[in-house]
Amino acid sequence: MAVSGPERAPVFKARNLVKTYSWGEVTVHALRGVDLDLYEHEIVVLLGPSGSGKTTLLNILGGLDSASSGEVFYREHNLVTSDEDVLTRFRREHVGFVFQYYNLIASLTALENIRLVTEISSSPMKPEDALDLVGMKALADRFPSQLSGGEQQRVSIARAIAKRPDILLCDEPTGALDYETGRKVLEAIQKIHSELGTLVVIITHNAAIAGMADRVIRIENGRIGEIRIQPERLPLDEIRW
Repeated sequence: MAVSGPERAPVFKARNLVKTYSWGEVTVHALRGVDLDLYEHEIVVLLGPSGSGKTTLLNILGGLDSASSGEVFYREHNLVTSDEDVLTRFRREHVGFVFQYYNLIASLTALENIRLVTEISSSPMKPEDALDLVGMKALADRFPSQLSGGEQQRVSIARAIAKRPDILLCDEPTGALDYETGRKVLEAIQKIHSELGTLVVIITHNAAIAGMADRVIRIENGRIGEIRIQPERLPLDEIRW
């Protein structure tokens, strides 16, 4: 059965999604028949331990990896049958990625890191406006080495949303950060969701972060386990980890 959600067309629809990796005679089953719908204007937390398949699922949704079998639709487009040119356009035009490690270019300033994205996007926001959304406009001329971990993560979020993506996919965005710094990063993600209406998907092993979500989907051993629809999001100052 697919994950239940709001009565509107899903942004993503996955059906019987399977992913296996093979090394010689060894086969690893990363996803084992996942059915999943994700909707506009949601914050969804995919919760699960390391090795549960949540990063594999996120990468397939974002067009960074391919499924072994099954279907994944972004709106009416089947990502499983799309060639690499189509997937490249999909990533460029519709998806923003935020990773645990910030992947900023060390030789470029914060502003220049964001310009790399806006120069190849069809209708981007101004790089300065993207930095302002995450509270980093005053540090636009600093290089990554001159920024704290949390500041670098906020720049990476600004880079991800500068092209105005439909979807923001976040892989352990606070995993390398302390509580106070992580809270600032989550505040930036919440603000972007509120102002741009972006579908936000956050994967984490940290159950406390689930309080900020509309829906919490637990992944265990490559399968969808518990699904929890939350009546309201908790304020971030009430979430501790």
